[in-house]
Amino acid sequence: MREQRILFVGLGELGSRIFDLLVRVPGHHRFLVGGRNLDSLRQRTNLSLLAALQLGCTPDVTTTFMDLWNIEQTAHTLATFQPDIVFCAATLQRWGTTKQLPVQMIERLSAAQMGPRLPLHLTLVYKLMQAVHATGLPIKVINAIYPDVVNPVLAKAGLAPTTGIGDLANNVPALRTSLAAMLAQPVEQVDVRLVMARSISYQMSRTTIGHAPFHFTALVNGKDMTHTLDVDALFAPLFTTLKRVGGPTGLLMTAASAIVVIEGIVNNTGVITHVPGPNGLPGGYPVQVSAQGVEIVLPRGLTLEAAVTINKAGLSLDGIERIEHDGTVCFAGKHMAVFKDILGYDCRRMPLSDVEQQAKELLAKYKALVGKYG
Repeated sequence: MREQRILFVGLGELGSRIFDLLVRVPGHHRFLVGGRNLDSLRQRTNLSLLAALQLGCTPDVTTTFMDLWNIEQTAHTLATFQPDIVFCAATLQRWGTTKQLPVQMIERLSAAQMGPRLPLHLTLVYKLMQAVHATGLPIKVINAIYPDVVNPVLAKAGLAPTTGIGDLANNVPALRTSLAAMLAQPVEQVDVRLVMARSISYQMSRTTIGHAPFHFTALVNGKDMTHTLDVDALFAPLFTTLKRVGGPTGLLMTAASAIVVIEGIVNNTGVITHVPGPNGLPGGYPVQVSAQGVEIVLPRGLTLEAAVTINKAGLSLDGIERIEHDGTVCFAGKHMAVFKDILGYDCRRMPLSDVEQQAKELLAKYKALVGKYG
């Protein structure tokens, strides 16, 4: 098996959990972790490395200075290391940014969904993809940050990452467990196929999703049994008996979903899983993962056009009204109105060229608001 080179950037709450698992993936892999604070980076990667050694794994892990704000420097790092895969979990909004705010304010901002925060999640991935493009190398990029919107926006500029991770995939183990219990079948013999955007998959593990736009298929030994099921009853355990802890601890589920995808590529497993933003498409889909990347594998009777339509409708519930042909994002007025009221931030239309400016403005608004309660 050929050695795989993996460059990892974004070792925060999510990224560090993913890296802890990634260094234990079978095979001969070289890991280079990039970041701006080398001392912190070394200590955190040492934790992952030494824990892996304790478990009998012997990964090759090194660190390097890497500043995603500097496209030229990032491209030089990529050209020097020549990775097969780049994994990005870098964002401008760290976990827990708003925890000092009053609870009611946090709840209102959360109810406005992820859409209005897009500039904070798009900026660094955009710069990374420009650096990847500049190298001319056939690098597969896995983006962990809001991929069901970030990836299709970048696709309009010819800069789409290979795929995202997490989101709808995080609900699949609980859905399979619920399906197995409902039909009295071993969990190994049941599977599901989902087409679903982030906001709906987030809601799905917390409450009923009603008439939200999604597509669901239940399989038993490969046979479609969806028509025989009470789907509402099947979904109910996700927010009752199978409810899982959220917050930073709950990121373990996203990390596990990420590893399925990364291992699928580096070890050419052919596994069928779910991902957001595959090949620059909006929302989430079932895919088959191999050394070539990801290939969408929709259930029988569902066209790609119909799946994309479902996901675009799902993005609108996340505050993304539409993505225009040039990557300009139009935000939903209802969602942005909350940010205008609380933060004094209002952006209804964002060309891709304005994302850095919008990110800096939004960060300043957050900092000013948090400062009032700090």
